[in-house]
Amino acid sequence: MVRILMFRAFFKIVSATTLLLLAASFAPAQTVDEIIAKNIQAHGGIEKLKSVKTVRSSGKYIAGNLRVGFVQENKRPDKVREESIVQGAADVQAYDGKTSWEINPFQGRKDPQLLSEDESKSLIEDADIDGQLVDYKEKGHKAELVGHDPVEGTDCYKIKLTLKNGTVRYYYLDTDSYLELKIATQRMIRGAIQETEAYFGDYEQVDGIYFPFAIESAEKGDPNRTKTTVEKIEINVPVDDGRFSVPATPAKAAAKSGMGS
Repeated sequence: MVRILMFRAFFKIVSATTLLLLAASFAPAQTVDEIIAKNIQAHGGIEKLKSVKTVRSSGKYIAGNLRVGFVQENKRPDKVREESIVQGAADVQAYDGKTSWEINPFQGRKDPQLLSEDESKSLIEDADIDGQLVDYKEKGHKAELVGHDPVEGTDCYKIKLTLKNGTVRYYYLDTDSYLELKIATQRMIRGAIQETEAYFGDYEQVDGIYFPFAIESAEKGDPNRTKTTVEKIEINVPVDDGRFSVPATPAKAAAKSGMGS
């Protein structure tokens, strides 16, 4: 009798487990758009994101033995300025929505130089203040849910986003928080595919929006990651448009002054 009762109890447990598994297998799978919508909501929601006109982030990153300060400024709709600072000297790259340029004193370039199309790709992508997933269809990008993939033991949704310019990005979104844990990028540079990986953590809320304050990045397969620590993020601070425009060289400024006299 005891054996019969034990068998019946076991049968009920197995049956209940089977039903749960069947229910899970028949549950409707989320679409890529539903997952992206939850990612946007996890960051603070579309209305909050769209209310951002400018963002200034600053901090430092460590590459090998080199410690570098950085400042990045974004202004809606598509302006960006990035500065890397070492011992008081700054490498500046900027895009004003039409033209991308650089001042690199570390390579002897004290005057602004226009960047090539390949050199501009990453910078122009950074100019998207909302991020590529927001309004991706309107921007001409294509998104596809390619399944699940763990990132350092955490289950993630893996989304393939093909940008209008041909760059391919794989977003790994935490299945619980829907925030990015990793982005793998494939970008064509000078006829060869350049692959990089970035890992995100230490999300903090700034004015109702979640940003990662710890980022580690490297070329694919390189165990030595550049570690970035964001120390401060400011939202909707005044940023003059001139910060993004190509500055006049001393010769051009003198010529312009002469024309006006």
